[in-house]
Amino acid sequence: MTKRTTMLLAGAAILALTSFGAAAQERVFRYATSGDILGLDPHMHNHGTTNAFKGNVYGALVHRLPDLSLTPDLAVSWETIDDVTWEFQLREGVTFHNGEPFTADDVIYSWRRISQQGSEMINFVSSIENMEKVDDYKIRITTRGPDPILLQNLSLFFIVSEEFKEANNAFPVVVGGGTTNFANLNANGTGPFRVVEWVQDNRLVLEPNEDWWGHEDRTDNFDRAIFMPIGNDATRVAALLSGEVDMMYPVPLQDVPRLQQAPNIEVMQGPELRTIFLGFDQHRDELMDMPGSGVNPFKDVRVRQAFAHALDLNAIQRVVMRGASTPTGLMVAPGIVGFAEDLNEPYEFNPDRARELLAEAGFENGFPVTLDCPNDRYVNDEAICSAVIPMLRRIGIDATLNAQTLSLHFNKIGAAENYNTSFYMLGWTPGTYDSLNTLMNIMTLDGTGRGTWNSGRYTNPEVEELVSKIQVTVDPEERNALIHEAFRIHKEDVGHLPLHQQALAWGIRTDRIAEIAQRPFNDVDLRFVRLVD
Repeated sequence: MTKRTTMLLAGAAILALTSFGAAAQERVFRYATSGDILGLDPHMHNHGTTNAFKGNVYGALVHRLPDLSLTPDLAVSWETIDDVTWEFQLREGVTFHNGEPFTADDVIYSWRRISQQGSEMINFVSSIENMEKVDDYKIRITTRGPDPILLQNLSLFFIVSEEFKEANNAFPVVVGGGTTNFANLNANGTGPFRVVEWVQDNRLVLEPNEDWWGHEDRTDNFDRAIFMPIGNDATRVAALLSGEVDMMYPVPLQDVPRLQQAPNIEVMQGPELRTIFLGFDQHRDELMDMPGSGVNPFKDVRVRQAFAHALDLNAIQRVVMRGASTPTGLMVAPGIVGFAEDLNEPYEFNPDRARELLAEAGFENGFPVTLDCPNDRYVNDEAICSAVIPMLRRIGIDATLNAQTLSLHFNKIGAAENYNTSFYMLGWTPGTYDSLNTLMNIMTLDGTGRGTWNSGRYTNPEVEELVSKIQVTVDPEERNALIHEAFRIHKEDVGHLPLHQQALAWGIRTDRIAEIAQRPFNDVDLRFVRLVD
């Protein structure tokens, strides 16, 4: 077969890809979203788009299907020996992309690696006290206590090759998006697709792994997938309309009606399980926006209450989100285990009360604060933050906006820059579809795997203790009661400001795509993409 050459052409900020010199037409699936992945290291970057990439390239013990059920992956079966002991039978005959055989040693090594402090994925294995090899294809896991969601967590515990990592001195995880260490730039998994090329903020090229253990039964039918981050909404829409991409998300809300009328275009819509929220620095004794003052207003619950009463979530839904969002008072969405309908009422919009609370707290003249916001991660993220600014100014807060691309934003508000923020936007989908994931990552600090994205460092001893109980409580009714109490205390504390759940909106070309599964966590599993024959 004649060797193909793929050239990347850039024009009017639109990426167009054209193949030349092929003896037969290559079947290429091209898709785009608003921002790039943060890296290739499966044990860093707990970020939706990045985690979707991991699931296409790396294997886990179990894999989550589009209907949210779990299916065997690198483990073919498992059983519980007692309340804290599990045994997993591993799949034999599996190889990594570089040809190295997969064994129990790689699972043990991956557990040691993901368990390092600094790994953003550590919370998915934080309940595991020990992991041992029984034989080359069997492992035994001992948990710190009964763990009702161990299997849910293991779907995001991706396995790496011990030999490959050790040969390249790549055991350490390095904090920060876009880092240039070996593990962040080189991928070697067991999954159905292998990385051909990654040019950061430009393109990620994948091709089917013909040595994948499930290759004979695969349903995808393309030769190559090219993922392209296109941050500009208009450019992303133009790429879909022109056929330069086959699928893109999210569809800008203002463009949904136009695309619904366009030939060969379908807009796929549905609910998303992500909650968008604002957070406050409740850790530093002095707010970074008030140098020399020795004061951090956000340590006073009355100030946080004032901010909550200042925000008109219905106006954001109506004007900014064009109706395509659901205002919320809770940090998890309906459909997440532990969701509490009675706590879901948003804080009342009451600017007069907000001003009273500021005065009671000693800030009747307000204070300055910067809102850190991404401009290419969530639906209308910068527009939401731009709407928040005048709402806060109306109650006397000297609010300013700092909006930047997602990699810079996440580095700034995350561990990479020591949570360098006073007030910030973040969105969170619990990867396990269980409230414990949000409680551990966002709403607690004390203990292994906690507080990875708790950028404002909120903590309450009662919530910390409740989460410890939730981790080992098996009875669903008792467990949900504990979750409810943790959410109640957090809401009373105004630990964060939930805004809404956004709606899914994907644009696909029906003349190119025969099948694609829209998952409620808003990512693309390439296993379930079929092009038109």
